[in-house]
Order: sequence, then structure tokens, then C-alpha cells
Amino acid sequence: MRHQPLITCALPPPLVAVAHGSRDPRAAATVEDLLDLVRRRSGLRVVTSYLDHAPPTPGQALGALAGDGAGEAAVLPLLLTAAYHSKTDIPGALTEVRRDHPRMRLWYGATLGPHPLMISALERRLAEAGVTPDPDTALVLAAAGSSDPSANATIGRMARGWLGWRRVVPAYASAARPTPAEAVRGLLDAGAPRVAVASYFLAPGHFADKVRDESLAAGATAVSAALGAAPELAEIIEQRYTEIITLGDQAAVG
Repeated sequence: MRHQPLITCALPPPLVAVAHGSRDPRAAATVEDLLDLVRRRSGLRVVTSYLDHAPPTPGQALGALAGDGAGEAAVLPLLLTAAYHSKTDIPGALTEVRRDHPRMRLWYGATLGPHPLMISALERRLAEAGVTPDPDTALVLAAAGSSDPSANATIGRMARGWLGWRRVVPAYASAARPTPAEAVRGLLDAGAPRVAVASYFLAPGHFADKVRDESLAAGATAVSAALGAAPELAEIIEQRYTEIITLGDQAAVG
């Protein structure tokens, strides 16, 4: 079934997607693949920006839109949990844009996760790695980890609510414990016949590679790939955009 544009007016506000950014070129390529999917499905004008390591910054992207005559934009963090970047870095950048372009109307949306479709996207990548829900297979939900306890708690809630497996436990590549390798060994020591790892990363890069290598060395049967251009993520982005536009002034920045 063909997807129709989300907004039927002549010029819907452009979507400025803000990704974390990475020195690994695979990351930017993966983000573009995902946003290309959103463009094809929705018909929206989607502009990519990055917090670090790659241009343009959110301020540069929004400044270019303002220079082109855009009077409004919807800003969406391509982040999987709400933490420092979504709570502080991006709002700070938008405050500067609002100061430099006071007539530009900005809306700011929620992070991609948590969202019910995330489990479907994770199971898609696990299936591609040869793993499906099974009462004899334990699962490690491996995230990047954060200094923000609420972000780590979000991963814990996702793990507890994920059914169909022997057991699902959260793990973190940095800033919190257990590490994915520790979680794999703990599940094997507790008697799990098999342990797989679900990579809760938007794109490939340092952490995703580290989780894969260390988890396999610890005895994991399989490690899924980063979420990337999964159709579920494209749908989440479309939903977040619609939420921003629907909220209108309630989501306005500045």
C-alpha cells in the first residue's frame, strides 16, 4: 500500500532530524538511508543535522532553512532515549536559533524511544540474525548507556516488558552496569541454553561494534545489527512529526 503525505497543505513545515553523529562514516550513511525512507513514505521535506562529528549542526540546518525563507520547522531528535542531548543540548541549540531568527517558528518533538514499535524493529533485526522469540533463548537488550539514570531506567522497562523469551535483561555499553558481556555470562551461568543480544543502536559505530565483539566472545549465540532504516523507525518518525504539528504552540520552542 502506498503511503500518502502526512500533511495535505501545500507547504508542510520541514522536518529537521537531529542525529548524534559519529566519526564512523557508516553512521551518517545509515541515518540518510533511514531519512530517505521517511521521505519516500511521507513526502515530507526532511533535513539532516548532527550534534557532533558531522555537518551540519542543528543551528546550521535551521539557519539555512531560514535563509531559504522557511518560517517554521519541526525538530525531531533521532535519539533512542531521552537524556542529556535531548533535554539540554538540542533545546540549547534551538534557543540560539530562535535568537538569531526570531520570526522562525520552531516545534520540538520527542525522542524515537521508547515506543511500542521499537520491539518490532528489534525483533526484525534479531530475525535477520537468525533469532526469534523462544522460551529457551534469553535476551540481552544492549543500549549505549547514559549518565542520566532515567534513560537507563527506560531500557530496564523495555526489557521487563518484552515477552516471548526465556528472560530479557538490560545492559549498557558505557556509563552503567552490567555490560552486555557481563549480562551474557550471567544468563549463561544461570542456565540459559542460548543467549542472544539485541542491539539498541540507531546506526553502526564504536559502541555497536564493541557490543557485538564482546558479547560474542562472552558466549552469545547471535548479536543483531543496529536498527538503521527499519520501516518501524520510519513510522515512528512520521508519528513524532504528526505529534509535533498536532500539538502546535504547545510544542513550540522560544
